[in-house]
Amino acid sequence: MMGPAHSLSGAAAWLGVGAAAAAAGHSMPWPVLLTGALICAGAALAPDLDHKAATISRAFGPVSRALCEIVDKFSYSVYKATRKPGDPRRSGGHRTLTHTWLWAVLMGAGASALAFTGDRWAVLAILFVHLVLAIEGLLWRATRGQGSDVLVWLLAAAGSWILAGVLDQPGNGSGWLFTAPGQEYLWLGLPIVLGALVHDLGDALTVSGCPVLWPLPIAGRRWYPLGPPRFMRFRAGSWVELKVLMPAFMLCGGVGGAFALNVL
Repeated sequence: MMGPAHSLSGAAAWLGVGAAAAAAGHSMPWPVLLTGALICAGAALAPDLDHKAATISRAFGPVSRALCEIVDKFSYSVYKATRKPGDPRRSGGHRTLTHTWLWAVLMGAGASALAFTGDRWAVLAILFVHLVLAIEGLLWRATRGQGSDVLVWLLAAAGSWILAGVLDQPGNGSGWLFTAPGQEYLWLGLPIVLGALVHDLGDALTVSGCPVLWPLPIAGRRWYPLGPPRFMRFRAGSWVELKVLMPAFMLCGGVGGAFALNVL
């Protein structure tokens, strides 16, 4: 799928988690619901760091472009080192390592560890990176054009500072789910894992499929492209994605958010 659909699906997924948490009697404070939805929307773009044309590769200027090159080459080397005879030969690392459940879990765990061991600036850095991606994905029409990157960075920096300040207030969610002293913001890894997994599942719906279950061998292949039957798949950017899935994500996100906030 394309970036906007990925971001919408990520936000909708976290709002759905908020609805499930409310139904289970462990409602999210509204700052956690909002912050998690934005982080999940941003994290749903992150697996495409292995693609030089992806939104994330240009989101942070030369830094993200250079990181994209490194991740692409590293992913390709992992693919070559672990492929089985049934896996095809390929020339790049797109839709390999960063599109697996293992990568998603590692990224989420890394973010939680950084938030746990770091200080306020570590939390702000996590928020900033994912808010930049969320803005780029959700407001894609407004972020195109020269000079827009700086405005996005400023908006994300201001949003990160405000959200962190709100979350730090008693009862607003810095210690949501993990309540022991010193465990504030451990939950930040959850929307990151969810966003990456939602990205992978979205790509699995396209014609190429997605090796979500790597490194588990399936049908003689280490990088088996998981997906529905061929007739149910579509091309990225097709009318199915634009006219069916994106409106469905918005509807599901709205309903999930309403349930999470006990409006419905």
